[in-house]
This record gives sequence, C-alpha cells and structure tokens, in this order.
Amino acid sequence: MRFLVTLACSLGLGYLLAACSGGTTAGGTPSGVVNPAPLPVPTRGSLVGQAASVAVNVGGVSLTTLSPMVLAGFLESAQPGTLAVAGQPQCAVSVYRVHYNTVGGAGEATDGSAAIFVPTGGGNSCGNSRPVVLYAHGTSLQKSYDMADIANNAEARLAAAVFAAQGFIVVAPNYTGYGGSSLGYHPYLDRVAQAADMIDALRAARTSFAAVGAKDSGKLMVTGYSQGGYVALATQRAMQDLGTNEFNLAAASGMSGPYALARFGDDLFGGAPRNGATVIVPMIVNAAQHAGAAPYATPSDIYEARYASTIVDLVPGSLGSSDLVDQGKLPATALFAADSQPQAAGYTQYFGAENLVRTDYRNGYLADMAAHPCDQSVAAPLACAPGHNLRKWLVRNDLRSYMPSVPTMLCGGHADPVVPFFNATAAAGYFSARGSNITLLDIDDTSALDDPYRAAKAGFAAAKALLRTASGDDAVSSAYHAGLVAPFCMAATRDYFQTTLSH
Repeated sequence: MRFLVTLACSLGLGYLLAACSGGTTAGGTPSGVVNPAPLPVPTRGSLVGQAASVAVNVGGVSLTTLSPMVLAGFLESAQPGTLAVAGQPQCAVSVYRVHYNTVGGAGEATDGSAAIFVPTGGGNSCGNSRPVVLYAHGTSLQKSYDMADIANNAEARLAAAVFAAQGFIVVAPNYTGYGGSSLGYHPYLDRVAQAADMIDALRAARTSFAAVGAKDSGKLMVTGYSQGGYVALATQRAMQDLGTNEFNLAAASGMSGPYALARFGDDLFGGAPRNGATVIVPMIVNAAQHAGAAPYATPSDIYEARYASTIVDLVPGSLGSSDLVDQGKLPATALFAADSQPQAAGYTQYFGAENLVRTDYRNGYLADMAAHPCDQSVAAPLACAPGHNLRKWLVRNDLRSYMPSVPTMLCGGHADPVVPFFNATAAAGYFSARGSNITLLDIDDTSALDDPYRAAKAGFAAAKALLRTASGDDAVSSAYHAGLVAPFCMAATRDYFQTTLSH
C-alpha cells in the first residue's frame, strides 16, 4: 500500500476609508455641494455576500455533497494511501466558501475567505450537533491558495478526510493575502494579524452555519500545520486574551509550527538555516515591515542588490519556487555569503554565491544576539530585550509568552529539516513550567504498547521506511515535513480532540 509522501504546499473587494470630495474651485467647495462622510470601516467578521456552495468534480460529475463512499474513492484517487491514515469516511461532506471582513498587519480594513466543510449523515457522529475544528494551513507561495478547492489542494483534502469525514465541522481560512483577498501582502507569522483573521473567519462561518446546514455543538478546537501550527496557537492566545465567552475552546493542537520564533531566528542567523530559508526570511521581514516594525529603511539594507528591487511583496504571488529561482528573484539555498561566519557544520548549502542577505546586516543581527542573548532559561526565554529591529519583531511574535488554559498538544517529528523540533520542545517546556496541560508528541519516536498514539507512530514509521526503500534518504528528507509528518500528526490530533471531548 502506498502512503502519502507529498502534501501540496474572485471575491476580493477593497475598502475606501475616505471618500473623494466633489469638484472644487480655488475658493473651496462649491456652494450647495457637501463632502460625503468617510465610509464606515466594515465590522470585523461580517460577511461579504453569502456562503457559496463549492462543487467537486468526481468522475466527470459535479457534486456539492460527497457521500462517504464517493468521498473515499475521490480521496484515494487523488492521493493513494489517504484512507490508511485518515480512516474510512463516516460522514458525507459538503464544501462551502465564505468571504468576510477582517484586518491586515497594520490594522487596515481588508477581506479574506475561508472554506467550511460540513459533515452530514445518519448516526451520532454525523447527524447531531457537531464540534468545530478551526484549521490553519501551512505556508504557500501561491496567492491563489484556496482551502475550498479540495480537488486541487492536497492539504484541504487531508483536512476534509481527517476531520470533516469523521464528524467535525471544519472552518479553514485562506489567510489575508490569499484566496481572493484584496490585501496586497500576507502578514506571515504576525501573531496579532493572523489570529484576528482566524477569529474573523470563524465569526463569518458561524453566521453562515444555519444556511449551510452546519449544526454547531458549541465545542471548539483549533489546530494547524507548519505555519498553521503557529497560527493555531496564536489564535488560542488571542481567544484567551479576549476574556469573553464568545469562544468555548475545548482543546488546541499545534503541528510542526515555529512557536519559538525568536530562537528559530537566532538559530538561522547564527549559522544553521533550514530548508526554505530563502523564502521564509523575506516573508517574515515583509510582514514586519507592513506592521511598522521597520526591519529596514530600504530593502537594500537587508538584501543584496540583485534581489532588493523586486523582493517587496514578492511572496505569496503567482510564481512557484523553481520559477522564483530560475528568474533570479530568489536564490535556491544561498541565504548568506560563502565567507559569512559563523557556519554550523552540515549547513554549508546555505552559504554561497549570489546570496540573499547582506553580510553586514547579518553581522548586526549577530552583534545584537551577543549583547542581548535570549533563551537563557526555560521559564523566561524572552527576557532578553533585543535592540535589533528584526529581533524585536521575532521576540514580540514568539509564542512563549502566554499560558494555554485548555489541553494543548504539540506534534511534530524530531528530524524535521524545515521547522526544527526544538520549537515544540521549547514551547512545551515553557508552557508546562507555567502549569499548562501539554502533550508533546514526537511522531518519529518509538512507542510503547500502551501509547495512545501508537498507531500514528507506526504508520509514520512504515511510510518512512517504504519511501526510503523506494527512493533513498534524500527523498525522506525532502518529504519529511509536509509529506510524512503532516498526515500522521493530523490523525493524532483528531484522536487527541476526540479523547478530550469524551472527557
């Protein structure tokens, strides 16, 4: 049996905050002409239009509801091995798309879109009021990324299979800057902006539930993978900070997310960049710049001249990673210059010709690390007061700064070459020290007979072994983050949510 080895990694309206006046003369407004008042800022979370049903083409037939049998065939046809991870569908699933008002990284009014997966059918797991999973997706380079497009979006299919087909209502935002949003950039790993977007998407979805036949039990879980793992915990924090009864959060799960963002940045600039660093760094910097954190005065402060003129708002866009490299927009791996020091052993591929980040900028970052070291203790990792603007931004968005008040799982794999597992261990250590109920799951670990996640660990081990036998170690490393860990952490998260709800 083949397992999952890859995971794929318009409605936009602008809002005028001030109206233009009528014709004027040198003397001012003509007699009898009144300047119109500024248009009101749209209410966050309010709908733009109504929820729209999304049809799925299955065998040449356009369907708005996929029965369990049809859904099973569709999932296996699109990605063989999905059902071995997710299980046989118990419910029929219908897909809808909502468009809503929210805010961007500078607090500006903008819009976003989200998918709603609605389970239906007989039996207690489908027909009664159902719990809601608010799902945050992983990093994508494509502005067109759409979680409602389950025919072409592998992550969306997996979320539908693991959660919706097993009886969870799923709300999956596309994030501002994606899925038809009119925002010209994406506030990547900006905990405030991304949490606001998630919350507003859920508000819009709730407004639509009656119209789409979703019966909300009032029980809410939040989860996400990679970038989405970070966004899920940022959303959990924001919901707690609201201090209201609007959200009855029962549990949370972060999967392979960069929660320890300050340590992640320091590790990267300190000489150990990770796969995808030449995309991740510009996305973080761009979000910081739009939010007013001023990591640069001009892009050439950070980036080498060959990239500086085109890098602002470059990603997400319309180009894939190979196109970005082929067109000279970004280097493949060379984040730093070949002679830039220090360089950690085993990371030489991130140092080379036509590098992205200027050595003098890196040296300034390193000097601030030396003067203001973070992560000096598990209990107070952010007691470091950096002076460098990018480090300030990373500390501000590091999630080791609150105490989860509901049961929370952190799932990942210890050999992850994209998002280091220390993000999970560091966050779990900090949260546990604060007294939170934390489950830390290394899906790439051996399991005991009484391990509640034994099946997920065994499935991961089998998938990894099959891929290694077929294609070698390099293929395992390439698929590890998105293709191997993701589906099994998602299945473990579902089991964790079901167990939590049963208690």
